[in-house]
Amino acid sequence: MKILVTGGAGYIGGTVTRLLLAKGHSVTVFDNLCHSKRSAVAEGAKFILGDLADRAIVEKTLNDGRFDGVMHFAALIEAGESMKKPEIYFRNNTASTLTLLESMLATGHDKLVFSSTAACYGEPESTPILEDAKLQPTNAYGESKLLVEQMLRWMNLIHGFKYASLRYFNVAGAIEGYGEAHEPESHLIPLILDVALGRRKDIKIFGRDYPTKDGTCIRDYIHVRDLAEAHLLALEALSHESRLIYNIGNGQGFTVLEVIESVRRVTGKSIPVEELERRAGDPAVLVASSEKIKKELGWKPQFAELDKIVASAWEWHQKRYA
Repeated sequence: MKILVTGGAGYIGGTVTRLLLAKGHSVTVFDNLCHSKRSAVAEGAKFILGDLADRAIVEKTLNDGRFDGVMHFAALIEAGESMKKPEIYFRNNTASTLTLLESMLATGHDKLVFSSTAACYGEPESTPILEDAKLQPTNAYGESKLLVEQMLRWMNLIHGFKYASLRYFNVAGAIEGYGEAHEPESHLIPLILDVALGRRKDIKIFGRDYPTKDGTCIRDYIHVRDLAEAHLLALEALSHESRLIYNIGNGQGFTVLEVIESVRRVTGKSIPVEELERRAGDPAVLVASSEKIKKELGWKPQFAELDKIVASAWEWHQKRYA
């Protein structure tokens, strides 16, 4: 197939691009490089430097490529920042996606895999979270993604637009030769690995008074390769389905302190900690149920153990800063 990957120079989009190429697909990466570099684009993929807000270049890309499907990863992703600057999240994540959808409709493209977020659920009433749980985000980032899901539902109902929306929590780990390299970095595991490498003096914990076993937030960590495989399965399923919504996770929750302990085990390094106040919009527990995609598409995570996820990230992190 010929696939357009928006945000394909990023962590998840770049991983998906490499898996698509390995499976023999033709891939065009569309990215504005606002948080990445040209060197992050997979060898063998065509690259177009552009912004999704620019409808002219989006339509030209679609018309020139005549793609079998679009996989949409381009977005701002920092929940904390979204509570300080919500306007840029609605502009970049919501409005720019509308431009992509308008461009797809105008050029006869009707198949999209959307990289959504489990932040759409907000503070869940029960865990693990099922796909039919209430959608009530507690931060602007989650709201910006939920608005996209709502647009997609109407595009499906009115235009027959086919889409899959994948909701997931914390992604970590690395595939051979490619891993997490956000600029700036804000994700927990690479930040802790920075401490292990001596690039940071300590790791900051935001809140020790959550209603959890050690007072720190609980999150569901998924290996990036397992997540990428789920996206590929969803794309294939759109050949015979018109609307799919799945949670992607390993079904296990780990506290911030447990993640720090895992890094200590894997690296053999001491990890100093600094405790700070809670951040606005951070729910206490976020763990997803992935039983639906397992049952319907046969997806199965291969890296469910936290230490395995951390070990692959550590291997990449050392090579990155060697």
